[in-house]
Amino acid sequence: MSQPDLFVVCKNCGSEVSPYVTECPYCGERVRKRAPKLERPGEDAEPRPRERRRPRLGRLRPDEIEGIAPDSRPTATVALIALSLVATLVLSTQEVGLNDVGGIAVGLDEEPWRYVTAPFVHDNLGYQFVALLAVGVFGSLLERRFGAPALVLVFLAAGAAGAAAAVAADLGALFESGSLDLVLGANGSALGLLTAWYVDDRRAARRGEDRENDLIGVYVFAVVLLAMPIAVAEASLVAGLVGALTGALLGRLLPVLARR
Repeated sequence: MSQPDLFVVCKNCGSEVSPYVTECPYCGERVRKRAPKLERPGEDAEPRPRERRRPRLGRLRPDEIEGIAPDSRPTATVALIALSLVATLVLSTQEVGLNDVGGIAVGLDEEPWRYVTAPFVHDNLGYQFVALLAVGVFGSLLERRFGAPALVLVFLAAGAAGAAAAVAADLGALFESGSLDLVLGANGSALGLLTAWYVDDRRAARRGEDRENDLIGVYVFAVVLLAMPIAVAEASLVAGLVGALTGALLGRLLPVLARR
């Protein structure tokens, strides 16, 4: 470490003066342009490297939660709901029937595609409102976490499995009653989305992740959807139970499928 001179000599009068002054106190002659920098005790004279400023995140957006990517629009969820509403609008023209827009009112020996279309068809606005509200809530949550393909997979698989089980149960009762009930609506799909989300949420809780979700609202949705067949004939209890089971199974697979 370099030390400053003990004194400097004034070129005008020859006096020894302090190295920390710029003018000679005896004759007023300027001895240097600027005084040397004073060093504090214990201070390293070598220049310190500049500390690199750590990058800082920008301000959060209004819809963004710290530590979570900003929400994307649930376009697939909206599209599924829109398809159901379009089917209802077509039915309101009274120019087509439930069977024409994909409902199940007959056996499916030659038209298995109706298992997929039946969840989009409703003949009761109250039933449709409750089912699509559940689809909107839990569908958007699943779509945000796992993406649109996972959401569509759960919706269609749970709805089709529920519809197929309901038809099988009705065909068994056909030999006793002589009639076949309608199989319509998205209660199986809605319960499938609900249970898929619930299974993933509970697995996260066991890992110590507290997502602070309101499970009371989830239970209320489940009870209302399961009780819907009491008020609406085409809302099959079998379809709801099988749809819920299908969603629960897929809920265990979604984290694996989403990583691929």
